[in-house]
Amino acid sequence: MPPQSREAARAAQAHGRRPPGQAVWGTRQVCAALAALTESAREELLTFDDPVGRAGQSVPEPFAELAGACVRAAVERVGTVRQIVPRHALPRLAAIDSGLVRLLPGRARLADSIPFKMIVVDRSVAAVPLDLELLCNGILLIRDPAVVQLLIRAHRIWWDAAEDIGAPVTDRSGLPKHLRPVLRALAAGLTDEAAAARLSISQRTYSRRVGAVLAALGTTSRFRAGVEAVRRGWI
Repeated sequence: MPPQSREAARAAQAHGRRPPGQAVWGTRQVCAALAALTESAREELLTFDDPVGRAGQSVPEPFAELAGACVRAAVERVGTVRQIVPRHALPRLAAIDSGLVRLLPGRARLADSIPFKMIVVDRSVAAVPLDLELLCNGILLIRDPAVVQLLIRAHRIWWDAAEDIGAPVTDRSGLPKHLRPVLRALAAGLTDEAAAARLSISQRTYSRRVGAVLAALGTTSRFRAGVEAVRRGWI
């Protein structure tokens, strides 16, 4: 623990208060802390979760399986569960625990992205990765009421903007709802920059969605994708 954190902890203890945050390192220690945290949930569990990871960093399979088991146990026990997962992570989540995915409709929503990983239990304690990326790299357990409330507010904003995991999202084209505007932009011949601006998303996100459209059409060529979409009557 950094010197400043140790000083803050000693000061809090001297005044009979619990420290507002506690850093946990080491795979075994992090696993134990997360298991205890989710086990303690009685009324509400809020999460930002991405089992795929970011920036090419993959979550180790054993850790992902443990995390999935902890969340599943909480989902089966806790009354209110609100899990926010980025769309690209849903296949990995299903691969880790298909039974969990069946429990999620009404309790999970899909978003284009999440701001960071997070678990909040009973509106009293939160856990976030020390690097904001991977829980397995170390976590910060937060008990400061003001910080916990800020995290809850951030979660609520993302939850309201996200899409229910069990909602029907396809039309006769078979494309998910968020990919239909991308197909129309491709058909219109827009550049990636213009299309991303029109759809109010980043060029990186637009490029990723173009790849998903091409995959759905069974081609790697944008021209062929247009031809195939017309042939199928999608546009």
